[in-house]
Amino acid sequence: AERGQLIRAGRGVYLRPIKSRFGTRAPSVEQAVEALAAQRGEVIVPTGAAEANALGLTTQVPVRSVYLTSGRSRTLSLGKQLVELRHAPRWQLALGKRPAGSAVRALAWLGPEQAESALRSLKQKLPAAAFDELVTAAPQFPTWLARSVVKAAHV
Repeated sequence: AERGQLIRAGRGVYLRPIKSRFGTRAPSVEQAVEALAAQRGEVIVPTGAAEANALGLTTQVPVRSVYLTSGRSRTLSLGKQLVELRHAPRWQLALGKRPAGSAVRALAWLGPEQAESALRSLKQKLPAAAFDELVTAAPQFPTWLARSVVKAAHV
């Protein structure tokens, strides 16, 4: 890092910069997060706000890069960009990066008030297998979410 061959992203986290004809830069946030997850054996996924936007449940676009992790909360700096990793409960990370996992985090972010209307929308958008996976995993969710998922499955 002192010789400029590595970028120090955080405590004990070093990244190799990407060289291009425009100079050197930090790797993309997604690349850095995936490498960290693979190296440390953690589950690292986007937050519910980002997932809700990706699934079309909200038009709000998150400005900051925030990810949920099974590891400890910490901040990484990739060049001038800060990436926040927040420790999350196991049920939010249970289905990982699969479509059903994205739906769980989006629903958790939306909250109990909007969960049922969002589930009606998700039932049409998600593949049947992904929605079935969501229903199968319902017992490990908080009570309000599990009830909403089971209710949406029977409608």
